[in-house]
Amino acid sequence: MRALIQRVTEASVTVEGEVIGEIGAGLLILVCAMKSDMPEQTGRLASKISKLRIFNDDAGKMNRSLLDVSGAALVVSQFTLAADTRSGNRPGFSHAAPPDVGRALYEKFAQDLGALGVKVETGQFGADMKVALVNDGPVTIWLDDAET
Repeated sequence: MRALIQRVTEASVTVEGEVIGEIGAGLLILVCAMKSDMPEQTGRLASKISKLRIFNDDAGKMNRSLLDVSGAALVVSQFTLAADTRSGNRPGFSHAAPPDVGRALYEKFAQDLGALGVKVETGQFGADMKVALVNDGPVTIWLDDAET
């Protein structure tokens, strides 16, 4: 699985004019299931993200995790993280998991993160979503489960 995480002071996702998920301080997590992904990867990725020390401690150093700061997570599916741009100017998405597999892995990832004690809000899989955020830092980190 791939994830792009952004430390935020607030974030929300809107579908058809209605806010369906919003958080205060925490992480916006854009997540994509790849063709070769297996269900056990969702737990590893959730654990890694919950423990990443990317929040400031009292000395201003990035030394605290999402769990340490009792932060929330807004998890949004984003198959475009699977984009392959090596050939031509139009991205290919053939490495993304099929929609039924992608949905199941996305939902399991959000559940796994919640089971670790993180307050989780979500987007709507497959919907045209509008995501708003205030990036804090900015801190933006790319994770690929194959590399975690």
